[in-house]
Amino acid sequence: MMRRTMGWTLALALAGTAGMAAAQALDPVEQRIVAEVKAHAPQALDLLQQSVLINSGTMNVQGVREVGKLFRSQFDALGFQTRWIEMPAAMRRAGHLVATREGTQGKRLLLLGHLDTVFEPGSAVPMWEAKDGRIRGQGVSDMKGGDVILVEALRALQRAGALDKARIAVMLTGDEEDAGQPQAAAREPMQDLARRSDIALSFESNLLDKDGQATATVGRRATASWELQVTARPGHSMTVFGANGYGAVYEAARILDGFRQQVVEPGLTFNPGLLVGGTEVKLDGASARGTAFGKTNVIAGSVAVKGDLRYLDYAQRDRAQARMRDIVKRNLPGTGAGIVFQEGYPPMAVTPGNLKLLALYSRASQDAGLGKIGAVPAEARGAGDIQFVAPLVDSLDGLGASGNGAHSPGEDLDPASIERGAIRAALLIYRLTR
Repeated sequence: MMRRTMGWTLALALAGTAGMAAAQALDPVEQRIVAEVKAHAPQALDLLQQSVLINSGTMNVQGVREVGKLFRSQFDALGFQTRWIEMPAAMRRAGHLVATREGTQGKRLLLLGHLDTVFEPGSAVPMWEAKDGRIRGQGVSDMKGGDVILVEALRALQRAGALDKARIAVMLTGDEEDAGQPQAAAREPMQDLARRSDIALSFESNLLDKDGQATATVGRRATASWELQVTARPGHSMTVFGANGYGAVYEAARILDGFRQQVVEPGLTFNPGLLVGGTEVKLDGASARGTAFGKTNVIAGSVAVKGDLRYLDYAQRDRAQARMRDIVKRNLPGTGAGIVFQEGYPPMAVTPGNLKLLALYSRASQDAGLGKIGAVPAEARGAGDIQFVAPLVDSLDGLGASGNGAHSPGEDLDPASIERGAIRAALLIYRLTR
């Protein structure tokens, strides 16, 4: 940040000098690409607003498809061949949008985004609210802002005549926030595209470091889910700790606190997100809801807990799961418990290829006068679609928009990050496809 004592004239002069230096680092085609992004920034924000005003919570199948139609029209206009991949009806998911462009030169690129958000119909979160230079709304930064950046980068390349001969595939999934089951079937089309690509770039939100500088993602933690079932002998509450034992609630509390205190490693987390307990318990995994009946003078006979587990690699997963199982089986008197794990997103390992992509992305950003790009720690990001293709191709994530509060009522966006992101992405794509 510039010191307050610096005069505005000097500040503007320095900014102009930096812009001239950046321009000199770009070839004529790249300069035109940057100019095209800037010239059409208002249209980019208009496209963002159109997409955000359509609710596309994962389970809102029709809404996801409507957003898909909006973005499909953009790719059609850019000369891509587009198709919609339907998922089996039993999966209860909208499907995926795929756009491809055949070519003869450069790296084969796979560009990833998603159409769905965590905000289902009826959410109290505003659809779109512009205030104090920020935009708040459903999925503005996660990740409709990233989808717009992807489109605007390609649009700038097309207007500059730089899409010719490029080999690019785009996939915007309809269920990234809650992947359909079986997951292998839901992500097989993406992995098939990856097998025919050299590099994958994903446009999830761009995180800023403590100094406000942009970062990108070269590694992400894997996810798994777990379900804990606890049973106990019911009885009158006056016998708790005695003949009838401790009851299911105390046993569940022992287990969860055991996880907290004894399963500790850097980069490892586990979160009990849903818990129901009492005399009678029902847990609906499909809707992520539960009901319970119980009375204060009756020892609880059942507890059900659902949670997630996030880990850096499979060795860490195996250690954590073994320790958790050991804690579960040390039951209090009168109780029993079992835990079941289910795999989710695979880990995205930090590889030399991913680090090379980061360096190329950072170079493009610097050449455009937008500063260096650092790497965000793997444990600082949630799961993302790119993890399904990272074992197959060199990958980089976080090329999207910058905002705060993803998945929360306060999710917002810095509108200027759309232009910055589109410039960086367009230059990187251009250089990779020469």
